[in-house]
Amino acid sequence: MFTPVHSRASSAYRRVGADTSVPGADSHHLVHLLFEELLQSVANARGAMARKQIPEKCASIGRAVSILDEGLKGGLNMSAGGELAESLNSLYDYCILQLTKANAHNDESLLVEVRALLEPLAQAWQEIRPEVSGKATGTARRG
Repeated sequence: MFTPVHSRASSAYRRVGADTSVPGADSHHLVHLLFEELLQSVANARGAMARKQIPEKCASIGRAVSILDEGLKGGLNMSAGGELAESLNSLYDYCILQLTKANAHNDESLLVEVRALLEPLAQAWQEIRPEVSGKATGTARRG
């Protein structure tokens, strides 16, 4: 059964418990919010790890894993996404593994690695926004 991308992204965003104060948001914006929440959760985990606040560290890493697994991976359309969807799926799986190791071994370097892998992707996602808007409305943005 096929589910529209916007529906999958909205559903994924709700599943990870993010604030859905933007019910009319498009799929692109919802994925952007997932990336923001993910990067913030990794940063929170690093801070908690440095302060030796184990419950907070575990909660932040658990949230990051949920966003990756249920949010970003859950929003991938593997049948239509081809090689790009497969690559993203593999990247997200790798990051989940690294986050799990970081949690188990209190290894901050793994949190740094995950952030370094995902931050450029999150930034690239945000940068394509004007192009997506222009195509969706049939107008090109001029600077």
